[in-house]
Amino acid sequence: MSHPSAKDRANAIRFLSIDAVQKAKSGHPGMPMGMADIAEVLWHDFLQHYPSNPHWPNRDRFILSNGHGSMLQYALLHLTGYDLSIDDLKQFRQLHSKTPGHPEYREAPGIETTTGPLGQGFANAVGMAIAEKHMAAQFNRPDFPIVDHYTYCFVGDGCLMEGISHEAASLAGIFKLNKLIVFYDDNGISIDGEVKSWFHDDTAKRFEAYGWHVIDHVNGHERDAIYNAITNARNEAHRPTLIICKTTIGFGSPHAAGKASAHGAPLGESEIALVREALEWPYPPFEVPQLIYDSWNAKGKGAEREGIWDDLFKAYQAAYPVLAVEFTRRLQGAMPDEWEQDALNLLKDLNTSDKPVATRKASEWCLDYVAPLLPEIMGGSADLTESNCTLAKGMQVFSDANPEGTYIHYGVREFGMSAIMNGLALHGGIIPYGGTFLTFSDYARNAVRLAALMKQRVIFVYSHDSIGLGEDGPTHQPIEHLPSLRMMPNLSVWRPCDAVETAIAWRFALEHLGPTCLLLSRQALPKEAHHEQQFEHIARGGYILWEAKHGEPDIIFIATGSEVQLVREAAQRLATEGVNTRVVSMPSVDVFLTQSPAYQEEVLPSRIEARVVVEAAVGIDWYRFVSKAGCILGIDRYGASAPAADAYKAFGFTVQHVLDAAKNIMKQSLAKERRAV
Repeated sequence: MSHPSAKDRANAIRFLSIDAVQKAKSGHPGMPMGMADIAEVLWHDFLQHYPSNPHWPNRDRFILSNGHGSMLQYALLHLTGYDLSIDDLKQFRQLHSKTPGHPEYREAPGIETTTGPLGQGFANAVGMAIAEKHMAAQFNRPDFPIVDHYTYCFVGDGCLMEGISHEAASLAGIFKLNKLIVFYDDNGISIDGEVKSWFHDDTAKRFEAYGWHVIDHVNGHERDAIYNAITNARNEAHRPTLIICKTTIGFGSPHAAGKASAHGAPLGESEIALVREALEWPYPPFEVPQLIYDSWNAKGKGAEREGIWDDLFKAYQAAYPVLAVEFTRRLQGAMPDEWEQDALNLLKDLNTSDKPVATRKASEWCLDYVAPLLPEIMGGSADLTESNCTLAKGMQVFSDANPEGTYIHYGVREFGMSAIMNGLALHGGIIPYGGTFLTFSDYARNAVRLAALMKQRVIFVYSHDSIGLGEDGPTHQPIEHLPSLRMMPNLSVWRPCDAVETAIAWRFALEHLGPTCLLLSRQALPKEAHHEQQFEHIARGGYILWEAKHGEPDIIFIATGSEVQLVREAAQRLATEGVNTRVVSMPSVDVFLTQSPAYQEEVLPSRIEARVVVEAAVGIDWYRFVSKAGCILGIDRYGASAPAADAYKAFGFTVQHVLDAAKNIMKQSLAKERRAV
């Protein structure tokens, strides 16, 4: 073998995938075998990347939306020179390996996003393409295209069946994301068999209707056809491109090719031997000839491309020093030098006003203030801009005609919006936020989950956070959403009670290296009497808002959001009867739980068991703070259509009800003490 052929390179992908799946005794060999020829053309001839620097800013992004075929990507990363060894491939799907069953962000170099839940990688790719277009418009100057790269995405039948593909594809066409190129693995097979019985959409016409450039009937095993299709796609100046590649799942397998049996199980030793014979691959498992490695190695080409870009950026720095500093800061995810003081000034300004305000409106005030300070903020809403209060003053709307715009009208596409925001964050240089009603977070939940899994700085703005939204009724009134979001690892959830807490929640979200949910009220809430020394305590997630100054508290009230005013009024009324009361506002349970045991004990002394928690949501997650000696006033049924005040009264969220509960607890506590005596 003096000159490895394209077939040799593609077969290296196939057999590394086959062997890894076989060794793991689980996995999906069919897709890597079927898409290897497409991957070979893209990665060998077109993909702009540098294995020695996987985070090079101007790299092309490659997304494997059909992430069950992860061995395809691992094989490509290994062959082209990334820090992913043959031993790593041998540890496929094993505990603590760099090669888990589906691609996971940060686990292996070169993985741009976590994929596996089908369709989300496609939506992530749309977000990355939006980011490229937006950043290019903001930073590129004549003769200085410092942002100039493509986003390539592999998808399968399952990705295109998922509803999120419709949401994301529609927006990609509207925004004319011509640097987005998607390869559809049209093999006609899924786990259940031939898809024609349940999926026979005219995919080409569907994407044409979205405004895409469609290249149909491409033989996914014919190199020239694939090469010409990619060239055609890259020459398209105004539309994203879908390349529909007809492939055979399990290509090369005498008995499994074209069958569902190739999809999600090892081929078996005897069948693998037949594949080796059929594809003329005489090498033992995990062995690739050095000449094929040399043919694949992308380090030299990557170093050359990065060097050209580095020279371009140095010239850019000399011509546009301010822009260069800002570009670097944003890619590093750092805050501006003046941010600390600016954030404090916002808090001081909000603390001077005593006007009742809905926290969704307070959130808008925060955005009005911080958006000019942080040009990396890119907002949006799923067709609820006025209700979510997510459009800051001066924000221009992003579009093909105005790619510098920083606000996206996502339409009624909550899931697509959330996954696209993940893509925006993953690209770098952008802090995305997007709004909808809290109850509709259900539509987007799996994208929120992946943001948490990847620890991406994404801000989910959820307004209309309780039955307090009123007349829209139980379909729009969230009940179980608060505890369900709090259960999600790596996700920070904030439910502020007033403008000051809202501003602190926003600051946390903007600085936090992970996703944050901001849960905001529709109804106006009174401003609490904060002093500046309290700001630091609010930022700890839970703090003493108010207490009667009679020594150690007899009873502690805990609440979040709109219910804080109820417990404060009840506590103050009880204090007039000589009871030592304390009010704890806990806008973020997860942040409070990260504080030192000493601070938690200071706020919630363990010796004080008489506690009342009030929150207009299912109360199950509050039992960590309340023993049998206390009580939780929540809501364990769906709401009702009524004015907010009437709904709150009907479900027991009144000062009198809180007061009665507190007195009952104290009565029981006193009786217990007497029995002990």
